[in-house]
Amino acid sequence: MELPANLEPVDAWCEIRAELRRALGDSTYEIWIAPLEVRTFDGNVLLLHAPPAIRAWVSTRFARILESCAKAVLGTEVQVAVEGAGPSGFGSPPSPGQPADNLNPRYSFEQFIIGDANRLAHGASLAVAELPGQAYNPLFLHAPPGLGKTHLLHAIGNYVTAFGGSTKVRYTTVEAFTNHFIKALGSRSLEPFKSSYRDVDVLLIDDVQFLASKARTEEEFFHTFNALYETGRQLVLTCDRLPSALVAVEERLRERFEAGLVADIRPPDFHTRVAILRKRALLDRIALAEEAVLELIAERVTENVRALEGALIRVVAYHSLTGRSLSLELAQTVLDTMYPQKSTRSLSIGDIQSAVAAHYDIAVSDMISSSRAVRIAWPRQVAIFLARELTTTPLQAIGQAFGGRNHATVLHACKRVSDRLADDQLTESELKELRTAISDTENDRCS
Repeated sequence: MELPANLEPVDAWCEIRAELRRALGDSTYEIWIAPLEVRTFDGNVLLLHAPPAIRAWVSTRFARILESCAKAVLGTEVQVAVEGAGPSGFGSPPSPGQPADNLNPRYSFEQFIIGDANRLAHGASLAVAELPGQAYNPLFLHAPPGLGKTHLLHAIGNYVTAFGGSTKVRYTTVEAFTNHFIKALGSRSLEPFKSSYRDVDVLLIDDVQFLASKARTEEEFFHTFNALYETGRQLVLTCDRLPSALVAVEERLRERFEAGLVADIRPPDFHTRVAILRKRALLDRIALAEEAVLELIAERVTENVRALEGALIRVVAYHSLTGRSLSLELAQTVLDTMYPQKSTRSLSIGDIQSAVAAHYDIAVSDMISSSRAVRIAWPRQVAIFLARELTTTPLQAIGQAFGGRNHATVLHACKRVSDRLADDQLTESELKELRTAISDTENDRCS
């Protein structure tokens, strides 16, 4: 293949880089693409040089997007190879520092879709990966299952493995830690066990809620935590609840979990869910007949990223087994069995006000009054928050429905509830209970 007239290899690479920056975003581009240099452009093969630490990872994770962006610039198929990564340009992820051999290379920062619900957790995780032991220590990520805690944990490990030089990383679950500890006790080999966790620079622990009621394991974990923390080494932990809600875990451990940064992950909004599905479809090279398929899945599956991706897999599997195209009609057929369409009846602000008033044992008239008493103000703020979340009513109209309050007051109420949701498990439970009550009321009226 000949380059377009007046376009030298270096100039072509500059244009391809610009296309890659647009496709990947600044953060991912700067980490993985900026260090690349063009070696040759011979025939239809673009040969790139990458630093040894990221060579295999780039060739594995970015080969397809490199070729796609090259084609977009040059107008023809291009094979992109990374020098030293093997004849096909593809390789394995970088060899991990000891003993990070159980990290999942699919879980990387570039594959994590960022939205308002996970922005803090993602930013904190990236900061920890870049500066282990210096940014936030410990970092405690909490969320219900299936929202990306484990993804971020592996992403930190993979990043440190790629860029941390001799930094030692270990990922484990509390269950694996417990089993390892029990085996070490039985074989009287506690010292090697202790060394395997205490001689690392970054320790990643998944599912710390399972420490509850395991006295011996908890004691050992406490000493492991202290040994690392007191020498400035990084700890990252995940849990399905806040540290304060781990009532069956010793107080001294709960206090240590809260000593660093506690970051939550909430269910993704619609646009983030579509972006997650689009990324997964791109990664798995799924050819959709209609983009609306992803939007339909995102509308039906709302609470759990794992379930969201599982729904896409089911649709693709049905397509493979039946030979039908990946159309909106096919997706609807598959989803109707597990995620039936919700009632189209529009939820009113009055419904929400009634449910919230009943929950807090106040009158709806109190909620729309000018009273600022705490027993009235908090339920009002909750009702405003739910009105914004569960209806498509404009902010100004929401304010009018609550006694003629203005746009700024509505935003303040929403922020107050969001802030408490991030820090208070009880508030999270209250909101969940209210959503269920509102949904049940709506279903009763539709039946």
